[in-house]
Order: sequence, then C-alpha cells, then structure tokens
Amino acid sequence: MRPELRENKGTEHVGEQEFVRHGPVIRIVPARGKHCRSIGRRMRASDVTEVWRSGRVGPVEALRRSMRQSTAFTVLIDGRPEIMYGVGDLNVLAGVGGVWLLGTDAITRNWRWFLRATAEGLPGLFTRHEVLRNAVDRENAASLRWLEWLGAAFLMEIDVHGHPFVLFEMRKRRDV
Repeated sequence: MRPELRENKGTEHVGEQEFVRHGPVIRIVPARGKHCRSIGRRMRASDVTEVWRSGRVGPVEALRRSMRQSTAFTVLIDGRPEIMYGVGDLNVLAGVGGVWLLGTDAITRNWRWFLRATAEGLPGLFTRHEVLRNAVDRENAASLRWLEWLGAAFLMEIDVHGHPFVLFEMRKRRDV
C-alpha cells in the first residue's frame, strides 16, 4: 500500500519499507506585516528594481502598500516567508482587479513548484474579477516569460517614471 503523500520532510515507515520525502514544506497563509519585512530584506533583484521604478519605494514599503490595497497571501517555504501576492480592486463596476506577486530568490530555487502552483492557483484569483491587470518592467525578462506562459495578453507599452513597462491582462476562463 502506498503511503499518504504530504509536502513534508522526513522519513515514514510503512511495513518493511522506508519512504523518504523530499522537497520543502510549502504553506500559503494570509499576508501579515512581519512577512513584508522578511521578504523585503531578501527580495530578488529584478523585483527590487521594478518596485523602485514603478513606485519610487523600497521593497518593504512596496509589499506593505500592496498588502494594504488588496487581498494578499504569503507563501511560506519551510516556515520562512518567501513570496507575497494578491489581488486588489482597480474597477469594481467593470470587474477589473490588479494582480501582483513579489518574492525572493526562492522562486528560482523552487521553480518547478512555482510554475505548477501559479498555473493551478490562477483560476482562484478570479473570485471578484473577470479581468486581472498590472504592468511589468519591460526589462524583467523572467517575469515577462512567466506571464506569457500563464496566458497573459500584453496590451501596450507604457511609461512609468521614465521607464518602459508593459501593461498585461489575464481574463477569467469560461468552461464550455
């Protein structure tokens, strides 16, 4: 009989066999202020550059502002805050929300999990909105590739504080 699989470290004994589980323990929890400090101090360089160019703020303040203006969550990897994301209202009447995600280099270290989790979790972000939008720094090649992989449509290039950003949107999928 196969043992129950959990995202967990450790050894499990089943009959005469020993199963060693690999990989980090990953939990998603409501975002809290202390997560902003932890992630902000270790934020990946491309995100630090992007938040400065877009809002003229540092990483911790960018996370705090984003968290206050949205429904936000933190991804804990082995108990440590590594990623924060959320969705806020841009235009409630039109059903448009602003989606965002900022994180540490744990995204790169756990890229397989990250891709799978973001693809599987994307439909859950459309609870209040039909369309999710934001802008990404044109020089942030990894984020652009990831957004394209998720199915984002790139609408136009815009200028934000003298830097080129790309406006993108994702639409709620309708099952037929």
